[in-house]
Order: sequence, then C-alpha cells, then structure tokens
Amino acid sequence: MEIGAENGIFASFGIGGNMIQFENVSKAYLEGKPVVSNVDLTIEDNEFFVLIGPSGSGKTTTLKMINRLIPLTTGYIRINGKMISEYPLNELRWDIGYVLQQIALFPHMTIEENITIVPEMKKWPKEKMQERVTELLDSVGLEPEKYRHRMPSELSGGEQQRVGIVRALAADPEIILMDEPFSALDPISRASLQQDILEMKQKLNKTFVFVTHDMREALMLGDRICIFNQGEIVQIGTPNEIVQQPKNDFVRDFLRSGNIELRREKTLRDLTEAAYLNHDATATEGPVLPLSAEINEAITALAETPVIRLAGDGGEILGTVSHQQLLAYLANEIEERREQA
Repeated sequence: MEIGAENGIFASFGIGGNMIQFENVSKAYLEGKPVVSNVDLTIEDNEFFVLIGPSGSGKTTTLKMINRLIPLTTGYIRINGKMISEYPLNELRWDIGYVLQQIALFPHMTIEENITIVPEMKKWPKEKMQERVTELLDSVGLEPEKYRHRMPSELSGGEQQRVGIVRALAADPEIILMDEPFSALDPISRASLQQDILEMKQKLNKTFVFVTHDMREALMLGDRICIFNQGEIVQIGTPNEIVQQPKNDFVRDFLRSGNIELRREKTLRDLTEAAYLNHDATATEGPVLPLSAEINEAITALAETPVIRLAGDGGEILGTVSHQQLLAYLANEIEERREQA
C-alpha cells in the first residue's frame, strides 16, 4: 500500500498546502549580529529542497524557523500564502513532520507508541492508528508485528532512525523537515536510509526540506539545493546547475570539500569493476553514459532518473546502474577510505 493513499483516511492537514515562501527573513540572537540574513526563497509544492553549508552557516536555523521552533527576527514566512504566525502553534507543529539529527525516540515507549504520538494527540481512532503503524513500518522494511511492540533500545541505530522518519510521517503531513537525519549513522546504514528517502520522494506528494552538510547527499536527494554561507544564500540550483555552474569560489571549494572533485578521478569503469551493475544488455530505459564517464556525471544523472545505462568501449549496452547501487558504491568507498586513514 502506498503511504497515506487509503482513500484519504489519513489526510488531515490544517495548513491545507505545502508551498513555503521566505520573504526577506533574518534571525539575530544579538542585535546587529544576524545568524541568517535577508533570505528570500520559495520552496515549491512536492519539492525535495536541500539546505547545505558549513557549520554555523544558518541552514538549521532556517529550517527551524519554518515550524517556529526558532522565531524569526524580521521578514515573513508563508505556507500557501498564509503567514506561519497566523497558525495555532500546536497545529502548525502537528501538521509538519520533523526528523531530528539525534535519534529522539522516547525510550520508555514502544515503537508503536512512538509512531502514534501525533495521531493520538489528534484523537485518531485506535484501529486507524494501528493500521497506520503497519503501513509505515512496512514502507521502510521493518516487519510490523516484529517491531511494533519492541522498545527503542532493542533496535540498531539505523532501525531507530527509520522509526524516527516514519513517526514524522504518521499523521500524513504535507511538509517534512529533516535536520541532518543521517549524520550520526555508519555509511552502510546511511546509504540504505538515503535509498528509503529516494523511494518516499518518488511515491509521496510531500514537500521535503532537508538539511545536510554532505554535498554527495545533497546531489543525490535534492530537486534543488540551496547553499548557505555566513547566514546568507550563496546559490540555489538543481544538482546539475550546482555541479556544472558553481556561482563562485566558495561553491567550488564546498564541492571539493565534499570529495566531489576527488570523485572526478573515479569513472564508471571503477563502479562496474566493483560489481555495482545490473548486467542487462537489453535495457532500453535511462540515459546512456560511457564507462569513461566520471562518477560525478552519474550522480548528476541519477538525481533526475531512476537508472542510467552503461555503454562499453564499443558503444554496446552493458547494463544499468540504479540509485541504490550508486549509493552502495559510495558508501563502500567512504568505508574503505576510513579504514585506510
């Protein structure tokens, strides 16, 4: 079953839409020292919008102003044309899913109880909450009857973060905020969860606002990427635009800091030699890249299509590479570099 697709039973959203507009928004904790300055941007309905930048650049502050966890100092934030200050605070937060960097499950509550916190506050019938837990756990590969009655301490870090993600989806919000949700996980768990998010992105009509400091993650997940530095927006663009047309030296340096430049030394031949390839010479779907293409080109292409086809030196189709296979390759590469360090 597709998440939230059961005849709209779970569609209860007080905000009524999911386009987010920032109009000249600033935030200062001390007068004259803004941590976010003059932010103007529009996040479209059903867009996966990534906020990225170095530590202290203002990306998390920007995210938290959307659900009023941090109050703005000047300017306006609107959701579907209505200022966020006009929504009752509890309703605003109930109707915006939020996934933290820290795995913030309540330790003395079962997995089912953790997931149904907001639906229970909204007074959903018990049967509907149980159905929703089954649906959500299924969606991230956790067997419902095996996991629903477990305690958080019985789960691995990756499993706990999966529960944190589906808890944010429990009341079927239109907007999901995610604050570096994978940064504390090992590379394999991170790659697997990134694949889960890619699948959710394709299935759900939701607006995701996602904070990360990892440029590889941003390029893989984002429809558009917003790069921050010192509280200001430096560049907004698609993954293609960011990689191919970096606005200035800061963006180029930030790409290099994420090992994007290093990856230019790697080609798709390296990926196929590592066995991350579906050997299907009859494949007809997806753009074609040669074995000599850089890994960066695959990252960019797979931001816009489920699979790419690989062509051999003679132009023959060798097979396909998916998002999941590329993520697994990148995770393995990260782990190997860590072991060699």
